[in-house]
Amino acid sequence: MSMMHTAIIFARGGSKGLPNKNILEIRGMPLIAWSISHAKSCSRINRVIVSTDSAKIKDIALDHGAEVPFMRPKDLASDTASELDAWRHAINELERIDGACPEIIISLPATSP
Repeated sequence: MSMMHTAIIFARGGSKGLPNKNILEIRGMPLIAWSISHAKSCSRINRVIVSTDSAKIKDIALDHGAEVPFMRPKDLASDTASELDAWRHAINELERIDGACPEIIISLPATSP
């Protein structure tokens, strides 16, 4: 029996340094789509989830085959929000939705595909 591997990509909508950086097109695809594509090409990753506060990012993620089963609260998507709190939120939401925590979680940055 193989273990379930879940990739989680955190992509907030409120970047101040480079506005909308997660959805800017790079070589024909939005930046976040590259991370989703890489995750989906890995045979050991069974599920790709995007945690975001942005409806635009959600739509792009869904268009590229990721799941967005919950939205991240705005207070966990600010410049000062703790990444650990965003992780806790994602894991708690997955436990609530699925009834269990994923066996293995892979963190995949949206900005470094």
